Amino acid sequence: MGWSVTGQPGRSIQTATLEPFPLRSIAAWPSWIRRNLFRGGRQSILTVLILALAALAAGKGLSWLLIDATYSGGAAECRLASGACWPFLRENARLILFGTYPEAEQWRSAAAAAILLSCLALSFVPRFWSSRLGLAWLGAIAIAMLLLRGGVAGLAYVPMEKWSGLPVTLLLASIAVVGAFPLAILLAFGRRSARRGIRWPSVAFIELVRGTPLIGVLFLAAVLFPLFVPSYLSIDSLPRVQLALIFFTAAYMAEVIRGGLLAVPVGQAEAAHALGLTKWQARRHILLPQALKVSVPGLVNTSISEVKNTTLVLIVGVFDLLQTTRLSYVEAQWRPYFAEAYLFTGTIFFLLCFSLSRLSMKIERKLNYAG
Repeated sequence: MGWSVTGQPGRSIQTATLEPFPLRSIAAWPSWIRRNLFRGGRQSILTVLILALAALAAGKGLSWLLIDATYSGGAAECRLASGACWPFLRENARLILFGTYPEAEQWRSAAAAAILLSCLALSFVPRFWSSRLGLAWLGAIAIAMLLLRGGVAGLAYVPMEKWSGLPVTLLLASIAVVGAFPLAILLAFGRRSARRGIRWPSVAFIELVRGTPLIGVLFLAAVLFPLFVPSYLSIDSLPRVQLALIFFTAAYMAEVIRGGLLAVPVGQAEAAHALGLTKWQARRHILLPQALKVSVPGLVNTSISEVKNTTLVLIVGVFDLLQTTRLSYVEAQWRPYFAEAYLFTGTIFFLLCFSLSRLSMKIERKLNYAG
């Protein structure tokens, strides 16, 4: 697209044309490799050694995963082979994914997980990047919990103690992020408030939660909380753990959003007030959108951390995906094949975290293009 500078009336001078920055061509890669990987004798030797070790590790891994692996039979056939035991996953995949949920009702657990994952996939569609996406997440969480709980529409009631596996991990992470986001916005503005009655409690909450390990927060919620409330006010361990995760996530998100607010120039608020906007209108329509645009990487990073933090809930008796993975090799015949179990579970966690990372990049590109 060209641009011009107008000098005297009636004259227009074409001065420059803005072209997109050229991407690195394939022909440039050999020179880049020579310049960065084989520049000098020592660097060349180090590069060759690293490549040799990587090739050796890849060969060993491929041999264990595919070439020497066992694909049929049972534990007896696996003991005769030196590779991976894939019959282990065939026998225990349901236990890893759904845990102690009643076997006859595990279709409900699978449906709940599918609904939450479908909502995550929906988040990649820019058309739904509006309030509709937030409503979709709230609806997906509500339907997933209703499916797991039952007691309506002819579904058998399943107590929360039986909820376990992948749906619990997805629910804990989803509710923690969705529930913490509005609380984090309030805390971020509260910490910047000029009123001490608002600023000091916000600062105290954020610093207290951030200064306490998540294990300590979960222990307080699951063990100590029932000791300080009457029995008729006590709730199940899963909701208590969920509240702890929401508060913990909100404290970290609040600091990310506060950093985004600090990045917004002061003149933006002054201009909004000059246009007649109230303080809350300026915050909602001017300051917060710009702050969230800057805060996207930090918010997604906190969300990814929250997915991984759900693995800590096993210390308070909640059977998440990691705990059901441990249950899968409790039997003596499957005990030697824990590596296959953790490889399967690790792949699930990687796909979840990688999807969130790609979503962050997609949102950043969209915002930068729109901005």
